[in-house]
Amino acid sequence: MSGSGEDDTIRSEPLTAEAFAPFGDVLEAEGAPDRIINRGLCGRWHDRAQLDFGPDGRAGLNLFKAEPRRLPYRLDMVERHPRGSQAFVPMSRHPFLVIVAPDTPAGPGRPRAFVTAAGQAINFHRGTWHGVLTPLHAPGLFAVVDRIGDGANLEEHWFDRPWDVVAG
Repeated sequence: MSGSGEDDTIRSEPLTAEAFAPFGDVLEAEGAPDRIINRGLCGRWHDRAQLDFGPDGRAGLNLFKAEPRRLPYRLDMVERHPRGSQAFVPMSRHPFLVIVAPDTPAGPGRPRAFVTAAGQAINFHRGTWHGVLTPLHAPGLFAVVDRIGDGANLEEHWFDRPWDVVAG
C-alpha cells in the first residue's frame, strides 16, 4: 500500500497509550507512581515496556543522534525488526514524530503518525512496521534499547508512492 493520489496525506495526532497500543508502549512518568523509593524521594513507574529480544538475543543500550526533520514530512519507507522490540527514549524534552503501520498480508497498511509530548518515549513491539527515528528539534539525541544478537533483524518496505505527513 502507498500514497494514493487524493488520499496520500497522513495527519499527525497526539501520542496516547490507547491509540498506540496495537504498535507498542508509551513510556511516561504520568499519574501516581507504582512505588515510592529512595527514602520517599523518588517515584518509580515499574515495568512499563514489553521488551522482547527473542530466545537468541539480549538487550543493548545504544545512543542515536538524528538530524531534525520538519512537517510536512515525506514518508517513503518503513521498517520493522522481526527479532526484537525497540525503545526510543529522547535525551531532551523535545517532541518527536512516531510513524507506525499495521501489518497486512500485502505488507504495511496505511501509516499513522503521532507526535509525542515532552517527556514521552516509545517502545515498538517486535515486528511493528515503523518510520525511521524522526526528531522535530535538535539535538535529536536518543537512548535506544534494542536487540543485540545474530540473525537478520531489519526488514524495509519502500512505498510505490510516498505519503505526506502533516500537522494534525
